[in-house]
Amino acid sequence: MSGLLLASSLLTNQHSEPAAPPAAQEQPERPLPDDTPLPQIPGTGVLREGDSGHGVYELQVRLLQIPGLYDGGAIDGRFGAEVRQAVARFQKRFGIRGDETGVYGDLTRHALMLRTK
Repeated sequence: MSGLLLASSLLTNQHSEPAAPPAAQEQPERPLPDDTPLPQIPGTGVLREGDSGHGVYELQVRLLQIPGLYDGGAIDGRFGAEVRQAVARFQKRFGIRGDETGVYGDLTRHALMLRTK
């Protein structure tokens, strides 16, 4: 009998006016409070020897795209001496200044991203 009641209520509600949207959807977006940390975006932030993870993996992939920087280098997500040397070669070749030599900072990241996919 409960199935009959459910079907009856569905039929009756088909012709009624649509319900108003929930109150949560009507509220405008509010900025996050100052103390709320923003989520880390993979591939951002300063990377240096000893770091590991997705950002280093992406760096290695990009370094391989420029001949003579990281030829034959590992794509393992670990920022070792070979990656540091490749970053330093990139900085020297393209005149990147402002980041520590061999450190993948904002200026180096921007320059590498402009030259790779």
